[in-house]
Amino acid sequence: MKELTAKQFEAILEKEGIKSGDLQNLAVNALIEKKKKVATAESCTGGLVSKRITEVSGASSVFECGVCSYANRIKNKLLGVNRHTLDTVGAVSKETAEQMAVGVMKLADSDFGVATTGIAGPSGGTEEKPVGLVYISVCDKKSTEVVKAKLWDAESLEREEIRKISSDIALYLLLRKIV
Repeated sequence: MKELTAKQFEAILEKEGIKSGDLQNLAVNALIEKKKKVATAESCTGGLVSKRITEVSGASSVFECGVCSYANRIKNKLLGVNRHTLDTVGAVSKETAEQMAVGVMKLADSDFGVATTGIAGPSGGTEEKPVGLVYISVCDKKSTEVVKAKLWDAESLEREEIRKISSDIALYLLLRKIV
């Protein structure tokens, strides 16, 4: 599992010449070009990844569904996240992110699944899992990638900033998985 801070991610985008506001266009256009479909399962981003995808013209041909699964019972019941996983390592974990991505891909019968789970704040953080800790997972039928985003170095630890960077990383990972 790869770890990434906000500053490291910013540097990756800068190096590749990508503006964060272009990520959804790049991802949707890559999906259209490859004739592939995506589904999302979001917790801490609350549907922001889905929103950004559906802002792009043509997204209806590649976007299957978005599940906003704040509650653990929904993660379990709808996305198939193992109850044992939720009880032992919790909703904010690599394992949960993986299972959410795979679960939504299966639910939608899509080519890719994208998932986010974390602590966007300003409350809810602990010493073990602080505000700004987000697990982002992208899968296809062959493999699953999870990034542990440690976003406490973001410009601000404001809820919207954490959600925005998390959605940027999710779209970037999706783009990389497609191409």
